[in-house]
Amino acid sequence: MTNVDIVFRYAAEPTEAVLFALAGTREVYGIRHLAFDREAKTVRVEYDATRLSGPVVAGLVRRAGLDIVEEVSLIPPPPPEPETAAATPPMPASKA
Repeated sequence: MTNVDIVFRYAAEPTEAVLFALAGTREVYGIRHLAFDREAKTVRVEYDATRLSGPVVAGLVRRAGLDIVEEVSLIPPPPPEPETAAATPPMPASKA
């Protein structure tokens, strides 16, 4: 079993009917857990990657009625690169 998390951002607040339909997706073999973050408007789905794939999970969530806007990356962006020494002007040569 390979547990994978996938996060989707949704557009509109889910209705009660959509929430019940999403709860029903847990009956699908391989869906392990669903968690909502209402402030960020995201839903995190934990699934077994040996049974399901990301596109299949997205399809299940869409068929339940949730309007998915995008998949949110769980990997943070890399920090900005520091300025290189080449960006500083060269020091004048001293006369000896």
